Amino acid sequence: MNLHQFRFVQEAARRNLNLTEAAKALHTSQPGVSKAIIELEDELGIDIFARHGKRLKRITEPGQHVLRSIELIMREVGNLRRIGEQYSAQDSGTLSIATTHTQARYVLPPAVARLREIYPKVNISLHQATPHEVARMVLDEAAEIGMATESLADYPDLVTLPCYEWQHVLIVPAAHPLAAKERVSLDDLAHEALITYHPSFTGRSKIDQAFATRKLQPNVVLEAIDSDVIKTYVRLGLGVGIIAEMAMREAPAGDLVMRPLSHLFGTNVARVALKRGAYLRNFVYKFAELISDRLNRDLIDRAMDGHVNDYEL
Repeated sequence: MNLHQFRFVQEAARRNLNLTEAAKALHTSQPGVSKAIIELEDELGIDIFARHGKRLKRITEPGQHVLRSIELIMREVGNLRRIGEQYSAQDSGTLSIATTHTQARYVLPPAVARLREIYPKVNISLHQATPHEVARMVLDEAAEIGMATESLADYPDLVTLPCYEWQHVLIVPAAHPLAAKERVSLDDLAHEALITYHPSFTGRSKIDQAFATRKLQPNVVLEAIDSDVIKTYVRLGLGVGIIAEMAMREAPAGDLVMRPLSHLFGTNVARVALKRGAYLRNFVYKFAELISDRLNRDLIDRAMDGHVNDYEL
């Protein structure tokens, strides 16, 4: 048996048993993938996959055990590579970060800039994606660290630690009637055209839940993943905006008025995610510490060892 066979079995499972898609992902041929899987099955004396003709139909019970073992083996292979990189490259290399647009635009820039000062030989690869894609990239080791608000805590193979709390805010033109109100109500918002995030981004689920609880129907006229886009359309008069407070941390333009909305939608928690069992290079620890002063190497190590599931902000 060899690592190629393990990789082919793992990719076939990831691609919903579609060998053509697995072959594309691995940059090889479909017959080659099929042959390697059969050879591993013959060597083990079990069927990893149940078949209908030449098509894979499901993962067998022994196949489930094989996949779990392969996952451990491939994870440790990745750890061996990172150990070699760390000690041969002396704190140089590439830090791959998966995150949402809001975190990439408004939260991470100071941490990225400071990391480059501390580790000038480390390059940054920044991937912007949905929260689900962020989790998937960390699990697939396309990224070493992920950051988002939604979804990350839903994956048992991720170690997630909360970084900071944030709330949604209302933004309106200075001449808008709601600009004169210090405390905006849900009824106020229900009568407005709303511009806010796409349902899978930046705490949108809490906004929808608040309206549903009150049996109110929000009039969302425009959805976006970019806070700057939302601000642009608010300025054009298409509606009032609901965005993350981080997007207004920079000196706000005088033409927009901001009002807090935590009394309506509660607070949200931004989290960092690491793959459980992964070997972390020095600059990964440092980057996590730069993201949040609540994180440190000892806490991260204990979490990775399974001793810390969460902690209070």
